[in-house]
Amino acid sequence: MMIVGKVAGYEIRDVIRSRWLVGYALFLFLLTDSLFRFGGGDKALLSLVNVVLLLIPLVTLVFSTVYLYHAREFIELLLTQPIGRRQVYLGLYFGLSAPLSLSFATAVAIPFLIHRGLSSSQPGTFAALLVVGVALTLVFVALALLIAACTEDRIKGLGFAIALWLLMAVLYDGLVLLFVALMSDHSIERPVLALMFANPMDLARVALLLQFDVSALLGYTGAVLQKFFGRATGVTATLAALSAWVIIPLLTGMRAFQKKDF
Repeated sequence: MMIVGKVAGYEIRDVIRSRWLVGYALFLFLLTDSLFRFGGGDKALLSLVNVVLLLIPLVTLVFSTVYLYHAREFIELLLTQPIGRRQVYLGLYFGLSAPLSLSFATAVAIPFLIHRGLSSSQPGTFAALLVVGVALTLVFVALALLIAACTEDRIKGLGFAIALWLLMAVLYDGLVLLFVALMSDHSIERPVLALMFANPMDLARVALLLQFDVSALLGYTGAVLQKFFGRATGVTATLAALSAWVIIPLLTGMRAFQKKDF
């Protein structure tokens, strides 16, 4: 763990110096501040849901993928040292996920504290927004590492990353609606639940909207989840599924990284 911490510490110092990260944090800060000024605490939180669901996965996936390909020479240098590949891989993961998570949490929390947003908003809802945003960051850093470990060409890797985001953010809802229309004569609740658990962005959306308790915005997958599990158990189930989305890609990517010929 000491070696993992050293690798992660170097990565954190390097990532913090990136203009991408500064711009990402500044954009979130200005957006949150503007939403609070014009909409108030509760409306600002609800408006930030779309930002969390769309912007965080895109920025995390693209930034992490590009960074990993640019850091290839440094990774090869690390592997010439008496350091295990698993330690290097975990160091890269924590070194990327920590500053991205901290940037999001800080940029969103500071405007609410400045404007005393928590006095007009439910603290549990605000905490849920932070937890889901950090969870999505952890998920998509793991997916970026998996893509970089499995794809040698950086152009293809970046293309896969953008295509994955488009599939989860844009095409997914259309595919769900098409599936529901084609299978309308059958019992489709369980297959729809499986489709929801196959998309971490949909899991995050349902978890947040269940916490906000706005049933009209849950959509078909969220309504099915609420029907099967209820509100409290549904939130727990979605967070557990998001945890699996961190662990499975991380372990799969680590396995590919250990077999990769540098």
